[in-house]
Amino acid sequence: MNEKEKIRAGPGLGPRLLALLSGVDRLELEHFEMEIGDLEIFVPVGFGERPAPAAPVQPVRPTELIREGFSPAAGTYPGVIREVTLGAAKKDGGSRGSTVVIGGSTAPAFSSPDRLPPHPPPIAMDVFDMDISLPKALKAAVADVVNDPAEWARMNVDRFGAELVTVHLMSTDPLIADRSPREAADTVEEVLQAVDVPLIVGGCGDPKKDAEVFTEVAERASGERLLINSVTLDMAEAKTLEGVAAAARDHGHVLLAFTGLELNSAKELNRRLYEFLPPEDVVMDLTTVALGYGLEYSFTIHERARLAALMGDAELQHPTISASTNAWAAREAWLNMDPVYGPREIRGPVWETCNALILLLAGVDIFMMMHPAAVRTMRDIRTWLMQPDTAGSPRYDWASTRI
Repeated sequence: MNEKEKIRAGPGLGPRLLALLSGVDRLELEHFEMEIGDLEIFVPVGFGERPAPAAPVQPVRPTELIREGFSPAAGTYPGVIREVTLGAAKKDGGSRGSTVVIGGSTAPAFSSPDRLPPHPPPIAMDVFDMDISLPKALKAAVADVVNDPAEWARMNVDRFGAELVTVHLMSTDPLIADRSPREAADTVEEVLQAVDVPLIVGGCGDPKKDAEVFTEVAERASGERLLINSVTLDMAEAKTLEGVAAAARDHGHVLLAFTGLELNSAKELNRRLYEFLPPEDVVMDLTTVALGYGLEYSFTIHERARLAALMGDAELQHPTISASTNAWAAREAWLNMDPVYGPREIRGPVWETCNALILLLAGVDIFMMMHPAAVRTMRDIRTWLMQPDTAGSPRYDWASTRI
């Protein structure tokens, strides 16, 4: 029996294989078969005890907000907002006891305590020439005078401290009372006699009827430097813009150019107005949308317009106005809601204040408002923001202040 037969036949195969392979560096197998039952392979990875896994590091729970500083960018802007005077005193051909100047800013609103707006943004209070539907919170303060625009205006000035009065000639609307331009001018004359502050005169929104009314009012109030509210691109399409612009020029008034949240439209309307009157007689209304209904878009449009103007866009270098009373278009301002939202008598004025404050920080130069509490609050905030940097007084910087 040769060695191969011994390996195949005999028991104790393992030891004999080891003996045969002793001293062998290399082994080649041919026609090899092996049947294996259970096979265990041990691969040593180290010695000693296996270390216990490290305990996970628990993040530190913050106890306060992260504090970040703010440093206003230094430097100047090439552009400046034009100054516009509203109202005319007797020495200037009018009858106003006081006038207001708006505009003149050389930097974004309140971006630095060293570059405050040169003129505190004035506040006008609304008057309507007819009894219109108003939320209870608004009507409560004016219930005794809603049928008398002159007395309403007098109360706004004497009792609530209005710096201007806005007269809305809603009754001229062809779909409401369709009062004539002559009747509208009579109302404006009565208000002019009742108060001595500058007036803003608003129409009904119909481009043809407003043109007729504004032309009549401009002539009857010649020299008073009214802010006529407003002219639109719709008037240009209706071919009535030229007449209104010419009347404003000939009688010394200022035009409010109204466009709907679109800067290219605002620039186009301004260019059309430059054909008839100087840029110093134009104020822009870029549209104020109610809080909760698109106010953030209004803020963006106003901010973009102001930054473009300061960077040198001459067609946008006009003061802007905010009809903050539009806040009452939001039903949340007057609707009777769950008590968690607070009483509507307070909620409404807060809504109007928020509208005005947000656009104040966007650079708006003049406000049209209505609720006395909102007006008073805005006046206090304006004073706070406009405080001068005098020796020994604390400097106020709203952008980095801590509450």
